[in-house]
Amino acid sequence: MHPSTLIDIRCDGHGGPPLRKRLIDDPIRPSRCGKRSQMIELFQYGFMIRAFIAGIAIGVIAPIIGHFLVVRRYSLIADTLAHIALAGVAIGLIAGTQPLFSAVVVTVLAAMVIERLRSNGRISGETVLAMFLPAGLSLALVLISLSNGFNVNLFNYLFGSISTVTETDLWLILGLGVITLTSISVLYKQLFYTSFDDESARVSGIAVGRINTILIVLTAITVSLSIRVVGVLLVGALMVIPVVTAMQVGSSFAQSIVLSVGFALLSVLVGLVLGFYLNLPAGAAIVLCSLALFGLVAFLTRARN
Repeated sequence: MHPSTLIDIRCDGHGGPPLRKRLIDDPIRPSRCGKRSQMIELFQYGFMIRAFIAGIAIGVIAPIIGHFLVVRRYSLIADTLAHIALAGVAIGLIAGTQPLFSAVVVTVLAAMVIERLRSNGRISGETVLAMFLPAGLSLALVLISLSNGFNVNLFNYLFGSISTVTETDLWLILGLGVITLTSISVLYKQLFYTSFDDESARVSGIAVGRINTILIVLTAITVSLSIRVVGVLLVGALMVIPVVTAMQVGSSFAQSIVLSVGFALLSVLVGLVLGFYLNLPAGAAIVLCSLALFGLVAFLTRARN
């Protein structure tokens, strides 16, 4: 039998499509022994290449946005928007459209409403998030029940799945990722100023309300894009843990951003490799790698001091 007709299937740990597979007529060379050939094997699968590209894009965007949220003490917004994104995914699956696109639309709209309520001053930011987090999850559960319960596709968005990142998802992630990074680059000074002292920023002539709205919209986009790889339940961790890790060793805000991106990329790459070879959910592996890096940096920082 020709090697290209071999089929090797492993599930991704939560009922999703197979993680490793050799499809008939796929131009895959026979595997060789040794660690080098095992690492090369990763890139013989199209879905792994897409997962790595999407993971790298998210690993760059998520901690950068997360930095501005952490210094504002607004980290819970990521989890809140992630639960709302699940409702958007459910809408997409019911309507038969691209779930990632519907998640972006629903999450952005909800983010603008959240920012509007918070900026009015009548309701605190924490209270608004405490209202919208269960509301988003409740709406998602209702939509799920109307669509005859959970299915494999929905579980993939709930926990993340590296084997289901399609080419359409990849282009959407890259396109919106470029828009997000460009916006941050152009508005970096305003975002920095308003994150640390919005009153002084307002006095200096910065349109604080507009900047806050832009940040919350960029956060919604980032959360929606991230759920494809790390899942709804774990996306907040990727936006916060690398940031907190970097803040322990960074001597400035800019340096902390660079370090957090490095920590996030390392966690994503190691997590994807572990998920592939150990048959683990990629999102959980990525988050555990982030926590391990945090623990290591905390220990080394404390030992040095």
